[in-house]
Amino acid sequence: MIFISNTIRFNDHEVEISAIRAQGAGGQNVNKVSSAIHLRFDINASSLSATQKERLLASNDNRISKEGVFVLKAQQFRTQERNKADAIERLQQFIIQATSISKNRKPTRPSRNAKRKRMDKKTQRGKTKALRGKVDF
Repeated sequence: MIFISNTIRFNDHEVEISAIRAQGAGGQNVNKVSSAIHLRFDINASSLSATQKERLLASNDNRISKEGVFVLKAQQFRTQERNKADAIERLQQFIIQATSISKNRKPTRPSRNAKRKRMDKKTQRGKTKALRGKVDF
């Protein structure tokens, strides 16, 4: 089981993980070891709820294909195990970010007392600055 949050979880078989060779510099280790991870998560075939699937597909992420498959490549670390953990963690972060519901902001106004205090502070500050002028003899 892969746990995303208290309410979101799905089975391991819903995520397809394969090892591939990493790109870039690194010498012999990169050339002969398949340490990078290629993660594929089919959103439409997953056990997530319909609203969660809609939110994931509606997010304008370039890692989601036209067929609704989330593709992720993890090659930051030297070992396959750490890259696998990194890929799963990044999948979790993507799902949490896409399915989170933000609160509606209620516009508020400062109270009359808060306005009065602010004006009093401004007046006091102006008086303090006025006392800094040159002294005439």
